Amino acid sequence: MPKRETAPNGAPCWVDLITSDAGRSRDFYCNLFGWTAEEPSAEFGGYFMFSKDGIPVGGAMPATDGMPGGGVSDVWSIYLATDDVTKAVETSSANGGSVVVEPMAVADLGTMAVVKDSGGAAIGLWQPGTFHGFPVLGETGVASWFELSTRDYDSAIAFYRAVLGWDTKVHSDSPEFRYTTQVDTMLAGVMDASAFLPKGVPAHWSVYFGTADTDASLARVNELGGSTIRDPEDTPYGRLATAADPTGATFKLVAPNEAMPARPPSD
Repeated sequence: MPKRETAPNGAPCWVDLITSDAGRSRDFYCNLFGWTAEEPSAEFGGYFMFSKDGIPVGGAMPATDGMPGGGVSDVWSIYLATDDVTKAVETSSANGGSVVVEPMAVADLGTMAVVKDSGGAAIGLWQPGTFHGFPVLGETGVASWFELSTRDYDSAIAFYRAVLGWDTKVHSDSPEFRYTTQVDTMLAGVMDASAFLPKGVPAHWSVYFGTADTDASLARVNELGGSTIRDPEDTPYGRLATAADPTGATFKLVAPNEAMPARPPSD
């Protein structure tokens, strides 16, 4: 996939990991995906970036009690680009969402915020300054797809349309499978998970990392101290699996089918 200079408004632009064991997480992902990691920055609370072939692909930082958002740890967070984070936060509250982290400047890199959408799923917002997020997606070893699993399917779609200007397309509307995608970039989807999200598990966003071989990558996850959450399965969108790193942070793997790329079709 060609590099992009900046993410379109409303598109996924970054992922980062809040972890209870930064050293272990660092080793795990570098060994799993062939990433390299910068040294932690004291200025930014121990935050560091992962890169692949010299290109930034994600970030990580140790969880602390005083961090914004209540110190939730061992979770991958997804950020959507916005050209006006203050307006997006205000619009979020007006459309059934709530604010977790108020807009906060991150040096000259940009301004971040975290909100919960109308179904309670946390999502980051990023208004870029000098840093625009990852320039490459959809390749092996980098973020390839982003997905919201929610019990409030219709209201969640309305939320992202209102707050971030999403143009959406329904890909399936059967009782067994309801799924809508953001069509501007074909990078994000919303799934009606009301029939299968376990009690006590909140609505949430997931990141899929691309791989050439889902089964081999999942085996490597387990060799490195992670675990299998959901075994590999073939789907129209690729061979998918769900894994957890050694601290319990979950993520998904996707390898493209011969017939289809690792994302829903555009028509």
